[in-house]
Amino acid sequence: MNLRKQNIGAYLFILIVLFSCSDKEAGLKYDSMGEIMVRIAELEIEPEFLEEYLNILKEESEASVRLEPGVICIYPMYQRENPTEIRLLEIYANKEAYESHLQTPHFKHYKTTTLPMVKTLRLVDMKAIDPESMPMLFAKMSP
Repeated sequence: MNLRKQNIGAYLFILIVLFSCSDKEAGLKYDSMGEIMVRIAELEIEPEFLEEYLNILKEESEASVRLEPGVICIYPMYQRENPTEIRLLEIYANKEAYESHLQTPHFKHYKTTTLPMVKTLRLVDMKAIDPESMPMLFAKMSP
């Protein structure tokens, strides 16, 4: 199965989230470009470190969303057929929130601890097509 077919599920989910984003109703702040910052991180993890990596990633993503007001979403996932292929959907209120995130103790711990575990890393900046619809997604996820 080629890489494009393997990523379809993850990218479909990401597109649904991106199409569902509303900055105005969610009260998001804007950077100088007037946009939230959306990024997809594509990682491949060395198989022998997978379980340890996933534990560290889970801690970091939870802490980021809980502790940082400018972190709207860090949603980690992996490919069902190839669990060493990790994808993160990251949504920040603005570029400053992202830059602040990089300076936090929990991110620095994640980055330094997992560096030898990561085989490849690619960061892809994205642009939301329909940011006005995001609150519907979050409303549906609320209990």
